[in-house]
Formats: sequence, C-alpha cells, structure tokens
Amino acid sequence: MRTPEVGPVGSVPLVLRCGTGVLNEAETVWVAMLDGWAAQQFARNLSAGTVEGRRSTVMRFRRFAEAYPWQWTASVVDEFFLELRAVKGAARSTVLGYQNALRMFLEYLTDPAYGWGEQCWERFGEHPAQVFHEWNTARHAQDAVATPGKRPYTRDELEDLFDCADDRVLRIRQAGAKGWIPAFRTATIMKVAYAWGLRRNEVRCLDLVDIATNPRAPQFGNAGIIYVRHGKAMRGSPPKRRSVLTVPEFDWAVECLRQWTDQVRPLYAPARSTWLWPSERGTAAIAADSLSRAFNEVKREAGLDDDLDFHSLRRSYVTHLIEAGYDAFFIQQQVGHEHASTTSIYTGLSPDYRARVVDGAIHRMAAAAMTTSKEY
Repeated sequence: MRTPEVGPVGSVPLVLRCGTGVLNEAETVWVAMLDGWAAQQFARNLSAGTVEGRRSTVMRFRRFAEAYPWQWTASVVDEFFLELRAVKGAARSTVLGYQNALRMFLEYLTDPAYGWGEQCWERFGEHPAQVFHEWNTARHAQDAVATPGKRPYTRDELEDLFDCADDRVLRIRQAGAKGWIPAFRTATIMKVAYAWGLRRNEVRCLDLVDIATNPRAPQFGNAGIIYVRHGKAMRGSPPKRRSVLTVPEFDWAVECLRQWTDQVRPLYAPARSTWLWPSERGTAAIAADSLSRAFNEVKREAGLDDDLDFHSLRRSYVTHLIEAGYDAFFIQQQVGHEHASTTSIYTGLSPDYRARVVDGAIHRMAAAAMTTSKEY
C-alpha cells in the first residue's frame, strides 16, 4: 500500500510530533523548526558546513531577540545589526551573510508548503512573518564587498614581502633555532600562491601528486601544472577542481618549489605523508589559522599595510598577467572564476602600465596620421 504524501522535506508532519504534550512547547517547536530547515537544506544538496553556519546565525539572532521566530519584529532586526556593525565592528560581508541566512530561514517558515504558520497560530496565537526587507537590510549590489584597501601588491611590495620571508629563514637558521623549516615553508607557500594565483585554502591543501609535468612546457620540469582539488565551491556543490599552468613570468617559483620538495620537506615530513605543506605534527596539512598567523608576521615585519592580505597575492597574479599581455579568458581559466566580471574585480593595473597603454595608442594614432598624409 502506498504511503500518503505528508509534505516536502522539512515540513511539520516530518519533524514535529503533533498532539503530544510537552513540558516546554515553544522550545520544542523552535528545535523542530531548526531541524526541519536543516533537512530542507540537505535535500537541496547543501554542504554540512553551509547548513551549520546558517543554523548558528539563526540561533545567535534568537538569543539576541530573546524571542521565538513567530515573535520576531523589524525593530529587533535593526537593533541586532546596529550592535553588530557599530559595537562589534562586523565587516559588510559578515552582515550580508547574516541577513541572507535569516531571510532564508523566515522564507522557509512562512512558506505554506511546510506548515509552520498554521502550526504556530494553533499553538501560540501568532505566526512567523518575514521581517527582512529591502529597506532594512544591505543589498548585494556588486560582485565584491571587500574594503577599498584590498588591492594587489605592487611589484616593490612583493619584493619586500618575499625578501623579508627569506631573511627570516636565514636569521632563524643562523641562530641555531629549529623554526627555520616552518619559516621556509611559509616563504615558499607565499611564493607558490602568488606564482600560480591560488587561494589560501587551495595552496595549503596541495598534495605532492598535485604537482605534475606539462608535456608542452618541459622547461618547467615536474612543476609545469598544479592541479587544484580544493577550489572554492559553489553553494551546494563539492570543491571546484581546475588545473593551473605554469607561465614563463613566474618560472623563478619553480626552483623555489623544487628546493622545498627535494631538500627541505624531507627533513620535516613523516615518511608516508603526501601533504605538500605538512603541519608540525605531520598528520595533516598546515592549518588555515596557522598559515594566516605566519603570513601576517612576515607582512608586519615587512612594514606593509594591514589591508594587504594573503588573498592580495592572488589579486597580484591576475594583475601582472594582464600587464604581461595574457588573454583575459586564459587568466579567468587559470584562477577558476565562473565569470569574467569577477576576474576584472581582481585587477589593479599600475600607473606605469596604463601610461604605456596610452603612449602606445598615441604612437599608433601618429603613425596612422603620417600614413594618411603621405597618401595625399
């Protein structure tokens, strides 16, 4: 016999046992709402990390409001985000992420298909309402929400950054301290991230087998291609994979990488470890927080601006390939952007490059004018 339909995943009949007496009815319904929303998101193939992050945001708002979702008001929204921005100094991207999560949660609760409005009205004489509107939330009006200080490094800044990282290795080693290998690891990671345009998580999760030869560019040896297996994932999708070709402008980084894999890493990594950048214990790749702390120490020692972060190495990669004359679509494929407009946001062309472009245009116009005058 066929089981009757009870509604979509996350609906009331599937997550809340109706007609059962409970000690704290409101809390029971609240927990069932969270469980139902999680089930609905998992049914849409969203990752566990995404679901848990959104759940944490909703629970944080619930604690601040000291009220259940069927009691939330627009005034509480204003108070919550005023504190988040003015008192705690949250970034615009953080605020936007919180608002999106809360808006989606209320969209789920107010959708008649899931039955929460009717259930709350029967139990509490109130029902959830959408309190996140255009007039009281931030709008995602552009592709990038980073602060204006987020930009590519200039070539001089990159030279200062890498020189400082190398000097730290020499200084620590000459002092006889054991920390020179982690310092060497940090210096090499920075150079690899820049020379192949990798994100922090992409570079730290590299494995030895992710470095391969490019038959059409044998001059780069075993580092002609880097296979990225932990690229930035789209919502509800696994990590995005891509291959990044080594380009002649960054051939110096091939030797840096070879020195690490052949000479330094064997002194540090356990025998069976395949991580390219093993942690101090050797059981996993270097942690993201550890890499960020090490990078920031080098950056501060080099005297660079705080807004210039690890991701600015990737911005520099895009910018310098454009200045070198590489095709825009090739660059887009190298960095794994879905849209060309995203790649353009990363670009911060130097004044010298722009001056050369204008100078070249002037010379072409002058040559064309001379050709025309000779014809007459």
